[in-house]
Amino acid sequence: MCKVLGIGDNVGDIYISSNEMFPGGQALNFAVYSKMLGGDSAYMGVFGRDAIAKHLISTLDLLEIDHKYCRQFEGENGYAVIKIINGDRVFVKSNRGGIQKEKPIVLDFNDKQYIKTFDLIHTSNNSYLNHQLQSIHELGVPISYDFSYKWKDWETTKEICPYIDFGFISCSSSMSMDESKEICKKIHELGCRMTIATMGGKGAWLYDGEAMLFQQAKTIEAIDTLGAGDSFAASFLIHFLRERKMNLDRIKNNLRFRESLYKSAMDKAATFAADTCLLRGAFGHGIEVPKSINY
Repeated sequence: MCKVLGIGDNVGDIYISSNEMFPGGQALNFAVYSKMLGGDSAYMGVFGRDAIAKHLISTLDLLEIDHKYCRQFEGENGYAVIKIINGDRVFVKSNRGGIQKEKPIVLDFNDKQYIKTFDLIHTSNNSYLNHQLQSIHELGVPISYDFSYKWKDWETTKEICPYIDFGFISCSSSMSMDESKEICKKIHELGCRMTIATMGGKGAWLYDGEAMLFQQAKTIEAIDTLGAGDSFAASFLIHFLRERKMNLDRIKNNLRFRESLYKSAMDKAATFAADTCLLRGAFGHGIEVPKSINY
C-alpha cells in the first residue's frame, strides 16, 4: 500500500448559486482522493477556528484520514467562492487561504520525522510551502507539486523545480499540443523529474526526459469540474507508485516498460477524473453555508 501525505491548503468551496459549501483545497483533496483509491493517506495543514474549519475537520474524521499534525489558530479558515457555468467551475473570489496565509506551517523536527514515514508528499502553489521544499527534499521523500497555472511565474518555477519529482501544471485548452509539450520540456529542464500537463477536455501530456506520452480525456457530461485536476494527479500517483514499488529496477532500466506503466496510470487517472466531474463539489460532503460565514 502507498502511504502519502497532502501538505498545505484546505478550503471551504462555497457555491453561490445553491448556498452550499463543500470541503476542498488541492492538498486536502489529494489526501481524500488517495484514500478513495486505496492509499494510506494523511493530511497536514492549517485550520482556522470557524464553521468552515469545523466542517472540514469533521469530514476528515468521517473519512478516517489522519490529520493529527495539523495546526489550528484563531481566525478565518480558507474559502473560495465558486459558480458553475455549464458544468464548469469558475472561481469568483477567495480569502487566499485565510489564517494559513498569516500563519503557514513551519516544519519542526517532529514534523520532519513524521514526513519521513511516507512514500510521497503532495503540495501546491496555494500551500505557502515553497520556502520549505528544499528541506523536505533533503529528507529523501519524493515531492509532488501542483503548479496549477502559476508555472507561468518562471522565477518561482525555476527556484523550486530542482526539489520536485512530479510536477503537475494546468495548460489552457487554447494552447496547442506543441506548446504544451514545450512547456513540459522546459519545466523538466529546470530540474523537475517528471512533468504532467493537464489541458481540460483535450487531455494530458507526460514528460520524464525520455518518454513523452499523451492521454486523451474521457468524454462525459460534466456536472461539476471542481477537483478534476486534483483527482487526476492523485490517481496517477497512487497507481504509478504502487507499480514502482514492485518494479523499481525495470522502471529505471527499461523505457518501454516504464512507458507502459505511465500509460496505464494515466488512463486510470483520466477515468477517475471524469468520474469526479459527476459529483458536486470536489468529492461531495456538502452542507448549507453556515450563517456565521460572511463571504
